[in-house]
Amino acid sequence: MKQLENLKWSPKWVSHLGCIKGCLDYLGLDISEAWLFGGTGHAFVINVHDVVCPSGPTAWRTVRLFELAPNLGYKIEGTFGFKDNPGFAERQKEAWTFVQEAIDRGIPCYGWELDVPEYYVIYGYHEGDSETPAGYYYSGPMCDDGAGPKPWQEVGDTGIGVLEMYSVEPGQPAGDAKTVREALRFALKHAENPSEWIFEQYRAGLAGYDNWIGALEAGKAGGHGMAYNAAVWSECRAYAVAFLREARGRLDGTLEPLFDEAIAHYQAVSNHLAQVAKLYPFKPPFAELVAVDAQSQAAVEALRMARQAEAAGLVALGKIVQAL
Repeated sequence: MKQLENLKWSPKWVSHLGCIKGCLDYLGLDISEAWLFGGTGHAFVINVHDVVCPSGPTAWRTVRLFELAPNLGYKIEGTFGFKDNPGFAERQKEAWTFVQEAIDRGIPCYGWELDVPEYYVIYGYHEGDSETPAGYYYSGPMCDDGAGPKPWQEVGDTGIGVLEMYSVEPGQPAGDAKTVREALRFALKHAENPSEWIFEQYRAGLAGYDNWIGALEAGKAGGHGMAYNAAVWSECRAYAVAFLREARGRLDGTLEPLFDEAIAHYQAVSNHLAQVAKLYPFKPPFAELVAVDAQSQAAVEALRMARQAEAAGLVALGKIVQAL
């Protein structure tokens, strides 16, 4: 058995970044939560299914999160595979070997769906014996203090059928201006719904709000997805505000008016999405569908206000990018 002591996830609704943050803390890298959320661009992302499925926050191609990571001072490597593809068993074995070798070097790892469909820090492994299966020890949603071992042959062998295993290693951060410029460029492009990142039936940016509002008004929004999307996107926009404030303090003071404008808009977005999360807290059991009533109408109004502020916020981000 091999374990990395004191490695665990940092609880976040965006479990992907919660796991990365846990790995960064283990490595002793001084990267704030706001800088992580904003520097990867995730703080400005929204992705909503047309019936507000709980998959929205994770069902988009996140490759830019990995590509932007070196700007913040870390790098991610790993393996990815689909259950339905030929050679999946070999890919599972490859992932198992990859994680073992990383942990043997003192490098933290994380992966997808070691329990529920979320990301989990992998803090150790067991080689297996007559009493204990060979598998991963992990920390994440619903098991903050750890669980396992999860048999390595079971990871990815689920209804979703996706295998993701990554390592997080230290690197040399880029300059603050580059970090902010590239993160905001990504945020602006993501909001345009590029086909290389956004799947069918999901919409990002302002169109994501339209999906959300339309589903609520038509009585098609799922109860679970409603609460989960509200929790995730309100968390993101709170960190968008914090990131913009941190960036304002790090960069040339002449840019302060541009940052102040963006902060004001995203503070409004954050406030309105927090209202939605308060109306539909993440407290199971959930109704199959959200009723069309006064409560959902209040959520619709808050989402419309958030969309309006987001539209202005995206314009403000564009001004910052141009100035940088």
